[in-house]
Order: sequence, then structure tokens, then C-alpha cells
Amino acid sequence: MKKQTNISINFLPLLVIFALLVIWQLISTFQIVPTYLLPSPLSVVTAFVVDFKTLIANAGVTLLEAFWGLVIGVCGGVVIATIMDLFDPLYKAVYPLLVISQTVPAVAIAPLLILWFGYGMLPKIVLITVTTFFPVAVAMLTGFRSTDPDLLRLMRTMGATKWKLYYYVKFPNSLNHFFSSLKISVSYAIVSAVISEWVGGFSGLGVYMTRVMKAYAYDKMFAVIFLISGLSLLLIWLVTLIQHKLMPWEAN
Repeated sequence: MKKQTNISINFLPLLVIFALLVIWQLISTFQIVPTYLLPSPLSVVTAFVVDFKTLIANAGVTLLEAFWGLVIGVCGGVVIATIMDLFDPLYKAVYPLLVISQTVPAVAIAPLLILWFGYGMLPKIVLITVTTFFPVAVAMLTGFRSTDPDLLRLMRTMGATKWKLYYYVKFPNSLNHFFSSLKISVSYAIVSAVISEWVGGFSGLGVYMTRVMKAYAYDKMFAVIFLISGLSLLLIWLVTLIQHKLMPWEAN
């Protein structure tokens, strides 16, 4: 009985999505909202199929930018968190600055990066790095500082060095925090890449979105929006899969 309940719960989101798509199609079919403002789901699917090659080519550029920005941001977040955990005065000095840095919206930073670094891939990677390292840094620091102090004292009495404390205790204790923040960061990476491409670029989903928006092709606009959402969900699923592989004891 328990397995059947779990299966039915897993299908509930799909049923809700299906119902919303049916309602959306009916609204478009009966012209409750004009189709040039709200194209039907069938029109969006048609636009996606027609522009499939173009969408995939631009998605490849966006994913490449997101990948490098995410790698640098995640590595930087782990390093910053470790340094702040090692040196408490540095934590007190740097942590407030990290929080303040997140109050500046990415849309405001993107034009400056375009002016400084040009229209290539570099400003996109920089923006993605800035937006993805903060969740990782904060989560890892939380994981480090929530480690059981009795366990740390036990390791010290057994002659463990500072780096062995991190390897055997603090890093394993922070894995849950790390993967939770990584799920946030991968979605931030895609969104930040698209935002930076809006401001300036030669290719990418953000550039494609700007072009179809200026052409008032709302069916293509919805197609790229769904593609961006799909890519974010796929990346989050990949992170979850890696988490279950590395932490099988946490899998449900």
C-alpha cells in the first residue's frame, strides 16, 4: 500500500501540469485571450520543432557559459568557505561583504561586465561565477560550523591534523549542505547566462530570446522559456543523481 501511495504522489505534478496545459489550450482555442498575446501550447510545440536546430545551437552556447561559470563559482565558494572557517577574523570581515554583494541585482552588474570585458563569453562566465559562488560558500560554511564539536575533540585527541579534520569530519558533514546549494547554483547559472546574453552577445538563448521578442514571435518566446526551464530542471536532476551516488545512505 505504501508503494502505491508514493507512485500516485509522484504523478500528481504531471497531472497538474497536464490540467494547466488543457486549460491553456482551451483559453487559446476559444479566443478568451488573443492568440498573438498568448499562443496555444500546440503553437509553442510547433515553434519549438521548427526552430529546434537554432534553439539547440544557442542552448549549447548558454550551457557552456553556465558550465565554466558554475565550476569556477563552486570551487571559489568551497575555497572561500574553508578559508573563512579556518580564520575567524577573516570570517567576521568578509562574510558581511559577501551578503552585501548579493543585494546588487545581476541585471545591474551585467551591463558593467559587458563594458569591461566585451561581448564575448568572458563577461557571462564572470556574472555566473558571481551569482553561483555565494550559495555554495554560505552552505559549506554552515556545514563546517555545524560539525559536532565532541567529534572534533575526539579526532584531535587521536592526533588528527587540521586537514584530516576537514577530510574525515567537516567535508563529509557538509555534503548535504553542499548539494542543496549546488541545486540552487545550477539554476542560477542558467538564468545568469541568459540575463548576460540579453545585455549583449552574439549567440545563446538570451540573444535568441531578444530577437524573437523584437519580432513579436510569442510562440517562439514561450518555446525558449520552456527550454530554459527544462535545462534547469535537468541540471537539478543531475545534481540529485550525483548526490545519491555519492551519498547512498541519504537516498529515499
